[in-house]
Amino acid sequence: MHSFLCATRIITGPGARRSLADLKAQRVLLVTDSFFSSNGMAQEIGALTGATVELFDEVTPDPSLELVARGAAKIKAFSPDYVLALGGGSPMDCAKAMLYFSESNSTLVAIPTTSGSGAEVTDFSIITYKGIKHPIISETLRPKIAILDSELLTKLPKGLIADTGFDVLSHALEAMAGTKAGAITDALALDAFANAFTLLPSSYRGDLSARLPVHEAATMAAMAFSQAGLGICHALSHSLGGRFHIPHGRLNAILLPGVITCNAREAGHKYAQAARAAGLAGSADAICVRNLRSSLIRLRRELGLPATLEQAGISPEEVRKHSGSIIEAALADPCCATNPIQPTVQMLEKLLSEVTADG
Repeated sequence: MHSFLCATRIITGPGARRSLADLKAQRVLLVTDSFFSSNGMAQEIGALTGATVELFDEVTPDPSLELVARGAAKIKAFSPDYVLALGGGSPMDCAKAMLYFSESNSTLVAIPTTSGSGAEVTDFSIITYKGIKHPIISETLRPKIAILDSELLTKLPKGLIADTGFDVLSHALEAMAGTKAGAITDALALDAFANAFTLLPSSYRGDLSARLPVHEAATMAAMAFSQAGLGICHALSHSLGGRFHIPHGRLNAILLPGVITCNAREAGHKYAQAARAAGLAGSADAICVRNLRSSLIRLRRELGLPATLEQAGISPEEVRKHSGSIIEAALADPCCATNPIQPTVQMLEKLLSEVTADG
């Protein structure tokens, strides 16, 4: 038996942010970071006729529990009827956790400005506490409205396109392999993977026409994984990111080929479906899986992403020093529960060792 729920209204297209005028909001808290408050976009988004708007622009990458606590206090003091989250995964995760801990009934509207996390439609919020990323999972975290505006994507840095793009690919593949996957999540994940895999290189090279389809693919992949689950790629990425503060999508890019090898015994047929959808066909599932893995490695290189943690700036000595706590945190991550193979210490040790150093 499978269950699928998507309670988020998705508004997509050039200028979609202008639909905010239809909210008839009275009190609005805008959650974002200093970049958007300094470049004027926060002010544009917050220019809602008849509404009292306050700004919480303290969000930083990998939002901490302390930051969330300050934001939750702001919500309790201001009592907004709407909370708008503007930015990448961090502002959306922060806004979700602020609402969760404040126990507010405010309506959450997510306006993603990067194409990766999919937080605009998920039940997830990732919060960092004492160097460990902790996923909060609850249906109450899912935004009521997601606004996918391609006009907000025209000036994305190439590195950000690469990092977030691999987050989309890992979301799609882990959703397909997830133990709670079903026909609906598979359809979303397959389409998301094929579109993102095909269009990422042109988006990376500056083709603006590719930005909205990749943006929509990120949302579709997130709709899939929020229901089907994730796996060891995200569990290890959360653990490593909390320890070393490397961008999440970059860690996924390093880990994903090895994860495919780890899980292929149980999920090979799903990986083969993804490969075929992306035009990486083979005469047998095993060949498709091999083609998928090698094609992801080539794409990673084409997008200028590192192949190892050492290339990402983490010394092998530091990884080995903290490997025990990294693996312990990964195994405690809820993402492990839906990996197609029950992960073990030995499995994660081997995977971590393979991606640690060059050569």
